Amino acid sequence: MNEEKELEEKVVQVRRVAKVVTGGKRMGFRVLVVVGDRKGSVGIGIGKAREVSVAVRKGVEAAKKAQIKVPILGTTIPHDIIGKLGASEVLLRPARSGRGVIAGGSVRTVLELAGIHDVVAKSIGSSNAINSAKATIEALLALKSPNEAAHA
Repeated sequence: MNEEKELEEKVVQVRRVAKVVTGGKRMGFRVLVVVGDRKGSVGIGIGKAREVSVAVRKGVEAAKKAQIKVPILGTTIPHDIIGKLGASEVLLRPARSGRGVIAGGSVRTVLELAGIHDVVAKSIGSSNAINSAKATIEALLALKSPNEAAHA
């Protein structure tokens, strides 16, 4: 229970969606949520519901289930990496201490909640928030710890 209390959650995107039925359109919401502890653990989740609050709750639950551990070297990442998903591509580069998180949109949120303080990110291709966030997660998953990188 203590682990869940220190998790921080951020809603990155709220979209109003419509389902066309016989009587007209049924309106609903799709929400992209990022959850992290700022200590190397981060996850993203998507929630869909007729109301925003229910969609956010579903998104948070999905994000908690999909959490990953990120190898962090001091305040940055161990090496350059590219993550791809669909037409979205995210390039992550380590930065010297004090530089800050240089990224935008959902990429920035994912990196901040993962606990990475100094990194330069570049989004290439599609700027779709969901695919950019997932591409960032793919890149973070592909990171090797400093020991593994030196060994390779």
